[in-house]
Amino acid sequence: MHDLTTAHWVYLIGVLVILGTMLARKNIVVPAVFFTFLTALTFKESLTGALAGVFNASLVAAQELFSIFLIIALVTGMLGSLQALGADTKMVAPFRPVMRNGHLAFWTLAAVTYLISLFFWPTPAVPLIGAVLIPVAIAAGLRPMAVAFTVAVAGQGMALSSDFVIRVAPGLSATAAGVDPDKVANRAMVLSLIVGITALVIGYVLEIRRMRQPSHQWLEEWESGDVEAKVLAMTEVDDPPTIGHGPALREEAAALVAAQSGRGGADGIGAGGTATATHEPDSASEWERPSLSGRPGSGDEGPVNKAPAWASTVFAVAVPLAYLALIIYLIYSISSSGTDSGLKGGDAAALVGGIAAITIFLAAFAENRSTFLERSAEHVVDGLVFAFKAMGVVLPIAGFFFIGNGDFAGRILSIAPNEDGTTSAPAFLFDLVLHGQEHIPQNSFVTAFGILIIGMIAGLEGSGFSGLPLTGSLAGTLGHVTGVDPETLAAIGQMGNIWSGGGTLVAWSSLIAVAGFARVPVLDLARRCFIPVVTGLVLATIVAVLVM
Repeated sequence: MHDLTTAHWVYLIGVLVILGTMLARKNIVVPAVFFTFLTALTFKESLTGALAGVFNASLVAAQELFSIFLIIALVTGMLGSLQALGADTKMVAPFRPVMRNGHLAFWTLAAVTYLISLFFWPTPAVPLIGAVLIPVAIAAGLRPMAVAFTVAVAGQGMALSSDFVIRVAPGLSATAAGVDPDKVANRAMVLSLIVGITALVIGYVLEIRRMRQPSHQWLEEWESGDVEAKVLAMTEVDDPPTIGHGPALREEAAALVAAQSGRGGADGIGAGGTATATHEPDSASEWERPSLSGRPGSGDEGPVNKAPAWASTVFAVAVPLAYLALIIYLIYSISSSGTDSGLKGGDAAALVGGIAAITIFLAAFAENRSTFLERSAEHVVDGLVFAFKAMGVVLPIAGFFFIGNGDFAGRILSIAPNEDGTTSAPAFLFDLVLHGQEHIPQNSFVTAFGILIIGMIAGLEGSGFSGLPLTGSLAGTLGHVTGVDPETLAAIGQMGNIWSGGGTLVAWSSLIAVAGFARVPVLDLARRCFIPVVTGLVLATIVAVLVM
């Protein structure tokens, strides 16, 4: 732990300003870049060092997050190649009997995401869900923002915060606290269910009045990329809008719908912005399929689809089977090699991306052999463009919070490591947290909520796991003097860390993957999750102190 310097206080002011800006529903790129510059300037006392720090912060963030960007790009490119064949609609058809409406889609999506994420972490689960189930949920009448919220809470939050199967998180918490990992895992499982179910119920209640009648039209509009604006205009209600959507956004949505009134018949929206009766298209002339990337659709000049009639059916069956085989292989890998050496996390995500890449090439070949090479490259480029256009704003924001982590601060501030390879750079965020923990009163409720808040603050750097040794050590130290079991306090700290930084409250975490596949603004998604998740965390902490 480093002594607090002026740079630490500048960084703290930056964190508070960014959080305040987020609560005001404003974009935080400018404050993030400004306080990255100011922190580096204060610490380095050099203008050139500060300017270099601004660039290095985004560069380091890009290096750390590129795997997420790449898998979004490949799966998006795969969906584009399947759409060109007409296989995307056939692929989701078998799921319609189960996800018949928005209500069933919400809870089915939550259950499937939770189970897959519990066994393999959300890293490979999100692209699997994004490729197969998200389009079904959209067609069933669930809004893209609701889809993203459900996947984030069930996977990034509820499953990852307990980490009950793979047990990396309970192991870190228990080791730092000096307690039994199994006890921490069991209590974390209970707390994660309390937080997750509470958040899902709140999210469901907020979403009920915005669910739509099932229609393939929603999938068409979602693929065209402007669905959120249309949905806002079509689901006007008398009560206040849900989290993340203010009156200004409604006005913008109304203006957009009015500008597109010429397409009112096809979109199901009249010139006045009200919903009209929806129906399935009877012919290609009535409804032209939009392109995922904005390239010419079927009604415009573009590549000719020369695929045989059976090709779309083959790909519609083969892609889900390929991902099902991957899930079976993951289960076999973990069961035969154990959770420590079994295939999981980033390795599993790499397989998801590899399947997507091969699918792109095969689908392009089936579409038209003469344009196979060009179309393959187009789909890959379209995916990359989409990934960076949708998620690129996260990089400078993540760069600011990475500078608060000692593992990255050295690279950002150009500080050489020690001779033994350890970092010599300050960890601004963790230093502040460590100094603040000294002022926590020795009361059971105050201690529990103090560790929860410290965990949430530690999670601001965006990983969800790096703060576990901190909250675990605090649990081991304070548990014996406050009357709360150290295992319980460690589990509470684990909830704060992972629900914050693991991917529900922090937009520069793996939440960007969820937002990318659901095609919603990641900052809006983080705001959407805030009240349900924080309510769940408060309730779980109270239950932990009173019952455990």
